[in-house]
Amino acid sequence: AYCFSAVSGYSAFGSYTGNGSTDGPFVFTGFRPRWILIKNTTGFSWILKDTARDTQNVAGLTLVPNASDAESAAGNNPWDFLSNGFKLREGSVSVNSSGTTYIYAAFAENPAKYALAR
Repeated sequence: AYCFSAVSGYSAFGSYTGNGSTDGPFVFTGFRPRWILIKNTTGFSWILKDTARDTQNVAGLTLVPNASDAESAAGNNPWDFLSNGFKLREGSVSVNSSGTTYIYAAFAENPAKYALAR
């Protein structure tokens, strides 16, 4: 098992409930994510998107880390990477089925933005 702990401005972990709409939920992280991993708690694959491979909103390039599939842009399945979190722009069962709980991990695009010098 992997265990993670949220670090303000660096990483965020949590859950949200899908609404099944292309105007999906907004998830607050407190930073602009560089990398987001989402999992439907009732099954299905992990879904990963990042701003390294898809530099503009809406981000559509998808990786499925627990499968041997290549990067996919099928259906585009867009997400917005925002300054303080992310917003889903798809109603797929993988990340936004109505009433379904999802878990996520997000890591910041610019972690440790401010110096902590003495």
